[in-house]
Amino acid sequence: MTTRNYWIGVVAKEHVDIGVAGGFTQVNHGKAGPLERMRAGDGFVFYSPRTSYPAGELVQAFTAIGRIRNGTVYQAAMSESFRPFRLDVDYFPAQPAPVRPLIAELSFIRSKVHWGAAFRFGVVRVPEADFALIATAMGRSFADDFGSH
Repeated sequence: MTTRNYWIGVVAKEHVDIGVAGGFTQVNHGKAGPLERMRAGDGFVFYSPRTSYPAGELVQAFTAIGRIRNGTVYQAAMSESFRPFRLDVDYFPAQPAPVRPLIAELSFIRSKVHWGAAFRFGVVRVPEADFALIATAMGRSFADDFGSH
């Protein structure tokens, strides 16, 4: 039985790029709670609805994928008033994967019509099969990246 979980963080593409460059994830406007549920070795993928928050151009694609490094949540000092929580992630080289061609096959998207609702909470835990489908669409080998627990 595996203890590995698979997560989607919903983040604007420009912030995804910052996280990938820095080797971390930050979700839900810097909240710690969602990150505290993630463990070393868990799969993590970013879904970007837009280029920037709240009204950038539509992206609607999975934009980065990796593995949670050590599961240690920490705070970063962005400014005096903004100290977001982060978690280190080892990102893999990957191509963006538009969500629309995958909607019919992704089980965590219950409403195939109102599919955006699946992403509304900012962080989603998804079944391994869904994560594997996303990884493949991004040009990754799920078996190589996550196969042996």
